[in-house]
Amino acid sequence: MTSYWCSSALLPTGVAERVHLTVADGRFLGVEVDADPGDAVRLNGLVVPGLANCHSHAFHRALRGRTQTERGTFWTWREQMYAVASMLTPESYYQLARAVYGEMLLAGITAVGEFHYLHHAPGGRRYDDPNAMGTALIAAARDVGIRITLLDTCYVAGGIDQPLNSVQERFSDGDAAAWASRVSLLSSADDVVIGAAAHSVRGVPQDQLGAVAAALPDAPLHIHLSEQVGENAACLDAYGRTPAQLLDEAGFLSGRTSAVHATHLTSRDIGLLGTSATYSCFCPTTERDLADGIGPSVALREAGSPLTLGSDSHAVIDLFEEMRAVELDERLASQERGHWTAVELLRSATVDGHRSLGFDDAGVIEVGARADLVAVRTDSVRTAGTGGTLETAVFAASAADVTDVVAGGIHLVADGKHLKLDVAAELASSIAAVTE
Repeated sequence: MTSYWCSSALLPTGVAERVHLTVADGRFLGVEVDADPGDAVRLNGLVVPGLANCHSHAFHRALRGRTQTERGTFWTWREQMYAVASMLTPESYYQLARAVYGEMLLAGITAVGEFHYLHHAPGGRRYDDPNAMGTALIAAARDVGIRITLLDTCYVAGGIDQPLNSVQERFSDGDAAAWASRVSLLSSADDVVIGAAAHSVRGVPQDQLGAVAAALPDAPLHIHLSEQVGENAACLDAYGRTPAQLLDEAGFLSGRTSAVHATHLTSRDIGLLGTSATYSCFCPTTERDLADGIGPSVALREAGSPLTLGSDSHAVIDLFEEMRAVELDERLASQERGHWTAVELLRSATVDGHRSLGFDDAGVIEVGARADLVAVRTDSVRTAGTGGTLETAVFAASAADVTDVVAGGIHLVADGKHLKLDVAAELASSIAAVTE
């Protein structure tokens, strides 16, 4: 049994002072308020539950700093992304993902949803282990200490009625049935959830969406939805329906589904996501980096679609930035303030985020929950003088203010350093291996 003492911690009832936590078998065994620290490990600053990064493409981290040269477009970015994808092997992907997940843990992220479509060798050739790339991601997450939901992604077409290009051949199993057969070989565990995903209505034809939805009926189900105006126009031209309407007809929308981006939606689309309780996963730092647009977060919330958050392309890995960006982007779009409170945004990054990944017992500091803790400095140059409130964490702090992280009861980050690996050094070497 291990114990932690927090000078200040976010409990279900609100922020409490002098909180003593006992942990056994990776879960909270006791929560005591206004307690003495005794010999417990001390966590200073404001302690919040572990954060959930609900949308990640780990290999995109290799693009940071490389896609901003000249002016560039989404399409020049995509070509650079494909270049990295063409280089990866199970071994190099393991090294890169291990470093990326290490960066996430340093930022307070204790669970990641990995939207995984890089399945096969160049040209679509199969590895001896057909899930070699996915198992490399799982191994990387376990080595670092972060839980993973492997959202194994069906990718069939290069666009609506378009063939795959030479790089995309690595992504495809041929059709949804072959994809489902391969995915059936993967197994979930306490720290690993195997989920399903369709890349998009561009990547999976209408007649195969239902098969993807049915493949893992009790698991999380994710899809990129209406990220760009062009996607909607192509879908309307081909099917006479918006992407959200197409998904609804295919039985894709439900309380286990996450619509990633959900940027360009009609009022009917918003209603479909809301009435089905489909999660809307916003990735604001990527959406602004790619000039995708600002999604209707408030309208989705009011319709009944819970918000979750992801760092997607990893232009930034900072869930505090993603949280506040939802509110700040809404202010820009509406020219009004006060759409999302700090409590609501933290819920999106904790309780709702973990639930959308299949970890229903995480994201809260209470007896029986997974023992995930993130200590945020309240005396840094960003947070000093702010009062150390929840608003400090959401609207002032950054990933650089995370000092300590406990995941599943294990103290993995202390004084801002991962206790098992040199994250910066591993990022540098693993990225160089696939870009130079």
